[in-house]
Amino acid sequence: MNKHIVDASQVKDGKYVGSVSLSNFNGHLEIEAGLGFVFFNDNISVAGYIHAKAGSGIKAGWGIKAGEGIKAGEGIEAGWGIKAGEGIKAGEGIKAGEGIKAGSGIKAGEGIEAGEGIEAGSGIKAGEGIEAGEGILANLWIKCKKELSFGYRLYAGLAHWKETPDTDDDLVECGKLCGGTVVLGRVVELGMPEEAAPKQATATIKLADGTVMTGQLVEEVEE
Repeated sequence: MNKHIVDASQVKDGKYVGSVSLSNFNGHLEIEAGLGFVFFNDNISVAGYIHAKAGSGIKAGWGIKAGEGIKAGEGIEAGWGIKAGEGIKAGEGIKAGEGIKAGSGIKAGEGIEAGEGIEAGSGIKAGEGIEAGEGILANLWIKCKKELSFGYRLYAGLAHWKETPDTDDDLVECGKLCGGTVVLGRVVELGMPEEAAPKQATATIKLADGTVMTGQLVEEVEE
């Protein structure tokens, strides 16, 4: 299968300017490391996999579709839907204006957001929240650290290929469940993680007599 590699020479001001059309590409697509988010004006559709290496992300004005998996060191974002024959994985967030569908698992280092539904052949995991405008279907568990929000119904742990499902196959684990109806799944709310308090700035000064003093900086309030 053919492979097209996007390097720095094909990216200008964050936009793909290469001569190869990727709207119906019969092969694999790779994006070299360290390019940041690379924006594609229309849709990306490849027969093989899509892999944006460390320090690179994928952003499409329309949809993103791969016959195999989609993987990005940074985020994955599409104005329309995102669909992969295998898994979808991003070091940062995954966001689609329409639905997100993967033949196996979906994993994001940050949040997962879809304007429509989210469907995974196995599990779904997000480092932050998960939000779907419609329903969520996962053949295994669903896990996120912040809010789990969906408009319609949620199914987790179908595991139709297993005669005897494992204990956690139907686990729906989140910081907080918001909206929608859980039709299938065992919900465990862990509580929202505490936001880290901003660090207080400090300053150290040395007095004329050699004394060293350290203290917090405070904002001066005008009377």
